[in-house]
Amino acid sequence: MHLTMSDLQQASRLFQALSDETRLRIVRTLAGGERCVCELQEPLDAYQSRLSFHLKKLKEAGLVSDRKEGRWVFYALRPDALEELRGFLTDLEEEVPSPGCSVDGCCA
Repeated sequence: MHLTMSDLQQASRLFQALSDETRLRIVRTLAGGERCVCELQEPLDAYQSRLSFHLKKLKEAGLVSDRKEGRWVFYALRPDALEELRGFLTDLEEEVPSPGCSVDGCCA
């Protein structure tokens, strides 16, 4: 399967969102289930304003969803976004040629 421009653009958005250590830590924490920002502060040792900024980036990329309950906002990973990442990596792996050069005499 060949990756389309749309596939590459979406993968780029997802990987950009994951290119920050704090956002990776948020994703890892949310893998345990839905959390409120206040529940993320202590395990991630970060202030609410910093976490909100990073959660906004993850939401814009489509990696997390949010749900309001009263004055609280709960965040959760979007399984379909994780599946998109998995699919992109699987497709990429299928397109990578096997080790060795395909040009005759190049690596001899």
